[in-house]
Amino acid sequence: MRIAPVGLTVRADDLTDLVDAVQQASLVTHNTSVALAGAAAVAAAVSTALDSTAAAATERVAAATDAAVAAAALGSERGHWVAGADVAARIRWAAALVSGPSVAEAAEVIYSLVGTSLATQESVPAAFAVLSAVPEDPWAACLLAASLGGDTDTIAAMAGAVGGAAHGLSAFPPHAVAVIDAQGLGLAELADSLLRLRR
Repeated sequence: MRIAPVGLTVRADDLTDLVDAVQQASLVTHNTSVALAGAAAVAAAVSTALDSTAAAATERVAAATDAAVAAAALGSERGHWVAGADVAARIRWAAALVSGPSVAEAAEVIYSLVGTSLATQESVPAAFAVLSAVPEDPWAACLLAASLGGDTDTIAAMAGAVGGAAHGLSAFPPHAVAVIDAQGLGLAELADSLLRLRR
């Protein structure tokens, strides 16, 4: 959930470079094959969503999901190996699982089949399932993720980061942005400085 800044600063046109940056950022606390697969997926999705030229939001989210799958496969080859389900395969499966049903049905499927635990192989695919369920609205994706139960803050943070990169700040309601701004964290300035590093 804290890897989005790598996606903001490193372009995804060379996934090896991006996964190198993900591993460097994660080395001290999350240097396992499963954790790096999940982190690489989120960073690549954020980076790809920023660069996408697709006109339709659903196409930008789909491109970000494709990049996430490819990056997760690369990330799974890094770090200390640990047993766990294939993050790349689960992202692809989870995203396909919820395209079509209503949001309420998607929530039930994500919670009961994909899983919403702290485990990377559940939370990361859950975030991409949420995005697949409501690709046109990153705020609705955040709300859906927050309502699932389980590790909702992590799932919502990942879905919000990718959805926000695909849609931009204007896609979020002003009242929600105002609540964040009122915390005095200077996040807009921080995001601008990260984007300057990207350029």
